[in-house]
Amino acid sequence: MHLSENIVLRPRFQFQVSATKDELLAAFQNAKKSQKAYILSIVDDHIFIKIPKQKQHFWSPQLHLELRTNEDSGLMLHGLFGPNPTVWTLFMFLHFVVATLFIGLGAWAYSNYALDQSYRLQLVMMFVLIGIWFTLYFAGRMGKKAGRKETNELYSFMQSIVSIP
Repeated sequence: MHLSENIVLRPRFQFQVSATKDELLAAFQNAKKSQKAYILSIVDDHIFIKIPKQKQHFWSPQLHLELRTNEDSGLMLHGLFGPNPTVWTLFMFLHFVVATLFIGLGAWAYSNYALDQSYRLQLVMMFVLIGIWFTLYFAGRMGKKAGRKETNELYSFMQSIVSIP
């Protein structure tokens, strides 16, 4: 998997696995008991692989795996890299606030325009919000870059358990 060319903040992947769901879950259960380098949480068909707390930083990624059985292709493993859910929720909340303020200022600016009143302040604030949005986007990109080494380590660890090329 090559992550450096992707523009997405939360890379995804999927592939077919020759093992059965029970065999794969058992392999992850064994890895959970036999190693201390990563924290594994298994809930039904979902597996979460995290960096231990003492090695984590703000941008540390985690890997969420989901096992799906397809009648046609057998067992599919779907993976999603992402930041800590708290960090992701914070970023999404900030994006929502910026978007809501942008729409509100746009409506206010249009109202002032329709009433032949000055709307310069609203336009300036809209441009400030665009700057804030770009700042949030690039902060997320920097966070992804800061966690790239750990992302590759998580992927390699998952590959060693799943035994894929």
